[in-house]
Amino acid sequence: MQELLRRFAFDTICKVSLGTDPGFLDASLPESTLADAFEVASAISAKRGAAPVFAVWKAKRALGLGSEGQLRAAVKLIHASVMEIIRTRKTELKKGTQHNDLLSRLIVGGHKDEVIRDMVISFVMAGKDTTSAALTWFFWLLSCHPEAETEVAKEAKQAKGRLDYHALKDMKVLEACLCECMRLYPPVLWDSKHAAYNDTLPDGTRIKKGDRVTYFPYGMGRSEKLWGKNCMQFDYRRWLSESGDVVRESPFKFPVFQAGPRVCLGKEMAFVQMKYVAASVLREFELRREESRKQRPALVPLLTAHMAGGLHMVVEKREEMDSILNAKLST
Repeated sequence: MQELLRRFAFDTICKVSLGTDPGFLDASLPESTLADAFEVASAISAKRGAAPVFAVWKAKRALGLGSEGQLRAAVKLIHASVMEIIRTRKTELKKGTQHNDLLSRLIVGGHKDEVIRDMVISFVMAGKDTTSAALTWFFWLLSCHPEAETEVAKEAKQAKGRLDYHALKDMKVLEACLCECMRLYPPVLWDSKHAAYNDTLPDGTRIKKGDRVTYFPYGMGRSEKLWGKNCMQFDYRRWLSESGDVVRESPFKFPVFQAGPRVCLGKEMAFVQMKYVAASVLREFELRREESRKQRPALVPLLTAHMAGGLHMVVEKREEMDSILNAKLST
């Protein structure tokens, strides 16, 4: 499941940002060299951040050795591929062909090619693994809590016909489950900012220009001070009010999408995408963990919360939900 979701997320973010479909999800097509390059760049960049001695990778970068040589080659391929897409898109736009993606909007906006390249690459990097990571842990957690899975499946079944934006917006239990999953397993475990100027935090801590300030969403989501004594338990009801509406927690308490002027630009798109995938799958199928893999999976802190060994599930057609739902609605 993790691999399928990763491939789906990469295709989707490429369509939105570049207006191209790399076909990474289609196993019958050759492997996407662009997707592989993004994978290499992500993994090596994550290792940089976790390195105990920065001087080692900086020396390797200067000499172009080992992983830093691989990173340089991956970045070169990414830059060349995106620049080729930019040149092709400019030609198409001049001929009057209409496109409705981020790349085309940036070109029409008159930005320089290098600026456009860096912006769309940043957008792909931000969106390619975060939603797939969140959904991977979502499906695993729901397989551990069948009562929550039943409620989500029932809610998805009640949305007759297409799962359009309005139908997805009304799925409050699904949104609550997604929030609870991201509280326990945020797609980005930790993040850092560098101060542009001297500042003082609300608790009085003084920050100097250039200081690196790191916050830890994974630890914050498991803090008893923030979430109460049951902070380690999966309880999607904490996100639902008595009237059944979703509780909007402060982003400074739940910083999965960051907060303030640096809030994630793709937050709403991410929720729509995750809801669509989750509802589409769970209204039709039941996912069960393989018997040999029912132990708690290990979390690997790459740029996103990767599940070691992947998520292996047994898929069964959900056949009885219609009759169960109709019986409950009739009563």
